[in-house]
Amino acid sequence: MESGNHNSQFSTLNSQLSEFDEIRPYEPEEMKQAFEDLLNDRQFNVIMKGFAPWLPKGIRNGLLWLAFKGVKTPLDFQKRFMKPIVKYIIRKHTDGCTFDDRALCNHNSQFSILNSQLRYTFVSNHRDIVLDSAFLDVKLVENGYPTTVEIGIGDNLLIYPWIKRLVRMNKAFTVRRGLSLRETLAASQLMSRYIHFAVTQKKENIWIAQREGRAKDSDDRTQEAVLKMLAMGGDLQELNIVPLTISYEYDPCDYLKAQEFQQKRDNPAFKKSRQDDLDNMKTGIFGYKGRVVYRTAAPINTWIDELKDLPKTDYYKVVAERMDQEIHRGYELFPCNYIALDELNGNTANAAHYIEADKQRFETYLAGQIAKITLDNKDEAFLRERILTMYANPLINKLAAV
Repeated sequence: MESGNHNSQFSTLNSQLSEFDEIRPYEPEEMKQAFEDLLNDRQFNVIMKGFAPWLPKGIRNGLLWLAFKGVKTPLDFQKRFMKPIVKYIIRKHTDGCTFDDRALCNHNSQFSILNSQLRYTFVSNHRDIVLDSAFLDVKLVENGYPTTVEIGIGDNLLIYPWIKRLVRMNKAFTVRRGLSLRETLAASQLMSRYIHFAVTQKKENIWIAQREGRAKDSDDRTQEAVLKMLAMGGDLQELNIVPLTISYEYDPCDYLKAQEFQQKRDNPAFKKSRQDDLDNMKTGIFGYKGRVVYRTAAPINTWIDELKDLPKTDYYKVVAERMDQEIHRGYELFPCNYIALDELNGNTANAAHYIEADKQRFETYLAGQIAKITLDNKDEAFLRERILTMYANPLINKLAAV
């Protein structure tokens, strides 16, 4: 009888899953075929040849098959293939990445730790399109969480079939872009239903950015539209939403963001090319980040009931503002944040938080980043102000939140 119930539950789960076939990650039973398809993909083989041009294709693929042995689930794939790569990036391109899941109350005393046996939807500020979730995955595993996160990836980035296969093996679901208004609504509803299904039925964690695209000036704000999308598929409370703060000491893309600010200032119609997006991704992954800190707040379920009597017109706005307060309070501040704010204000109000050596280091860094910008009509004063603002805003927002 028990076996019959188990089979019935499995069958129900599979029939529910079929609704999401267009967007979901691979399931365990699909991994072997996905890997075979990847090895038979001509463009993927060209990429692999670049890593080991001296190895014949048959030997290369044989070694990959050997490495894949025992990989039965997307989580296995992440642990076997992705975790070593991400740990290498942390070792090579940061001064350490830490994860603090001890939520802080208003008096900065630790009052709770997330229950690693529950599943959460992490909603965070957005620093890097690739690494935000990749760093989180590694830290969750290292801190004893039984699984990582599923993430949404825009289909505009899935430019080749092998990329789509690879990200689906890596627990990514597809976010459809460039649709009409009506199609966007249907796609948002489907994605929201999938996120609810993933958390409540598949028992997966989710990571999602608080807004579409990164805040170029690091003034991180949660878009009401993101919360409304999450609510389309069911009650927000069943998602166990956790505000998550990502802090970089140095943002390797700061000069690219400053450059884009000037390009848009000089030409309001300016739009980034696909190559610009690829350059941003590459710089974000391989650029120097200094210290990186991930910090969670308490799940919003600990306070969201206080807002249940608000009119619908205000509800999502107030939830977003409260989440912003939690995210802003979670910033890890570094000497460069204090130096940047003093530079902008033309004073030394925050001098207690840095020494002369910190200031010299930041000035050298700033000059080096601005030197990388190659615009014909380069406005150095404007570019400097834009980068300083990026580093000052986390401090400004934390002071307001605390």
